[in-house]
Amino acid sequence: MTTDAVPHAGNIFMVVAPSGAGKSTLVNALLEHDASLMLSISCTTRPPRPGERDQVNYRFVSVDAFQALRERGDMLEWAEVHGNFYGTPRDRVAQAVQGGQDIILEIDWQGARQVRQHYPQAVGIFILPPSIEALAARLKKRGQDSPQVIARRLLAAGGEMAHASDCEYVIINQEFSAALTQLQHIVAAVRLRYTAQSIRHADLFMQLGIRKPISTVS
Repeated sequence: MTTDAVPHAGNIFMVVAPSGAGKSTLVNALLEHDASLMLSISCTTRPPRPGERDQVNYRFVSVDAFQALRERGDMLEWAEVHGNFYGTPRDRVAQAVQGGQDIILEIDWQGARQVRQHYPQAVGIFILPPSIEALAARLKKRGQDSPQVIARRLLAAGGEMAHASDCEYVIINQEFSAALTQLQHIVAAVRLRYTAQSIRHADLFMQLGIRKPISTVS
């Protein structure tokens, strides 16, 4: 049985992208404009980049600590990416969804597939760069990785972007403000789906004689 055995009011938004496509920048801007969204703080074994803070951007842990969390079943999903481990703690997502809180996950395509095994209704949003050249330029401009790491990320990007079809929505991040507006529109539309509205406004639906759905299919 999946975690989503019964409908919940909270939505899960999975934002997926290759490194350098602007995923984190878009998510941070979305959170600034929408206080009702919660960010899932992922665990990672990679070292912090300049400006990143523990428990804010990521929960930075050792490889041994990460493996202990995984072995206890405390990870909703996990993957090894570019030689480092990443994972989503299970409890924060479950509490949010069951409590009617919308939560957003910055995640890779492997993790998104694992999350869907527990939450089939999770909404996938893939962020694409306008070109490989633009992706390379962004990775170099941010100055956070060595040339060897950048080359490895670019090599992996093609395989990662091939999984864009796993997501319901695709945003091409060519112009930031336009991409942010599109992301906001997706969130707004998902919140208006029949299943979510029928749970959030159960009393009104009952008064109007509208039957509750028996599944999460929207």
